[in-house]
Amino acid sequence: MSSEEKASEALGVMIVGLGGAVATTAVAGIELLKQNLIGTEGLPLAALAPNLTEDLVRYNNIKFGGWDLHVADLAEAAAAHDVLTVKQFQATESVLREIKPLPAIGNKGFCANIEEQNVALINGHRAAVEIVRQNIRDFCAQNRCVQLVVVNLASTEKFVDKSSDVFATLANFEKALDDNSPEIAPAMIYAYAAISEGAPYANFTPSVAADIPALVQFAEKTQTPLAGKDGKTGQTMIKTVLAPAFKTRALKVAGWYSTNILGNRDGLALSDPESLKSKVATKSSVLDDILGYTVEDHIVDIRYYRPRGDDKEAWDNIDVVGFLGQPMQLKINFLCKDSILAAPLVIEIARLLDLAKRRGEAGVQKALSIFFKLPQVADEATMKPVHALHLQETILIEWLSREKKNTNNNAANETAVKSAQQ
Repeated sequence: MSSEEKASEALGVMIVGLGGAVATTAVAGIELLKQNLIGTEGLPLAALAPNLTEDLVRYNNIKFGGWDLHVADLAEAAAAHDVLTVKQFQATESVLREIKPLPAIGNKGFCANIEEQNVALINGHRAAVEIVRQNIRDFCAQNRCVQLVVVNLASTEKFVDKSSDVFATLANFEKALDDNSPEIAPAMIYAYAAISEGAPYANFTPSVAADIPALVQFAEKTQTPLAGKDGKTGQTMIKTVLAPAFKTRALKVAGWYSTNILGNRDGLALSDPESLKSKVATKSSVLDDILGYTVEDHIVDIRYYRPRGDDKEAWDNIDVVGFLGQPMQLKINFLCKDSILAAPLVIEIARLLDLAKRRGEAGVQKALSIFFKLPQVADEATMKPVHALHLQETILIEWLSREKKNTNNNAANETAVKSAQQ
């Protein structure tokens, strides 16, 4: 099968948190692309050279489904989130109306502030896993998807200590599933179910999911690609651009104060202290690794502020020290709809994971680090993630180019063999 034929096959994308602002924006965005009502601005892979992206599934061949604790269809959900313009909503309403979330796996112990209206009726972890697996199989059959990717866009769960023995090995984790261990969160159940089906899995949230040794082992065993975690959209993306620049110019970062206000469903989840702890952990990790020293006054603050809805404001004050010990400051005010930054990244992550699966790659995909605040690594004990945006872009482009080079070399070798035989 040619690259063009492979790229034209249908890709299913099942989203945990399908009724959220990011998910509804992604679904509407693909429909608007199909109708030629928008361009590809904001879609990073669309800006790359065509020879690097010709093996990726086409945007108009993506089909969406998934789960949500809210029962509303996607038109009702999108209207509530108020991200789309009136014209964009009118153009996509009929399609969004037809997409309804499946009942989701809920656990108030991990996400206290989210209302649960649409919960799957289950009896234990194993039953939950089997429901999710069957949902995946049914979606593929109903939509004639050749491949399927699962993306976690659910609200942030409470902080989890990954050092627990439950997460150390696949055997331990599966025993914990059998025992209905309270340490196993919904995000882990979705990840385990996806990996069981060989469906590539991406964690766009700060929640602990496939980034535990047990599930990394499982993904490698089942030849399933993984990517995560916590989508790098606005403030942290800027941070991973500026910090390398300061390092290059030998400007010492004395302090970096970052604050966010947002009023969407994600912000509501983060108003719970335990969920906030998970988020702050991923946002706080980048500076020290990039700069090579500890920024003692690196402060990250996130506040739920209902009047803003999806219109997030991120404000940074940066204190740096230059030549002769002279101080200087930078102040950045980033105002945006959070979902407008996040939704296109979700689409691109799904396309890349699909390609990784078709290439036969397994486990953590380092090439996708560019999309995440805390890029997942195969072994946290021995590896460190790459945070700087320009380095991450280089890794991604080299990964996209590598297969093309291999394909070209194979074609040249086949030609040479045929010539020799003749």
